[in-house]
Amino acid sequence: MLKDQSSDRAKREANKAFKPAKTQQPMNDYAKDQHSFNENRERLKAERLAREAKAGDRSE
Repeated sequence: MLKDQSSDRAKREANKAFKPAKTQQPMNDYAKDQHSFNENRERLKAERLAREAKAGDRSE
């Protein structure tokens, strides 16, 4: 009886360790567009802030 329990425990532990990875759902066109838009907006914001900080350093 103990031998069966230990093999069941080993199987459970192995299943936990090797469970299949969850795959992401493919993005639809709208989600892709939104993702691209948000990335571009963040990039432009960072560039603008860098320019403003550089301009602020010169004026002081």
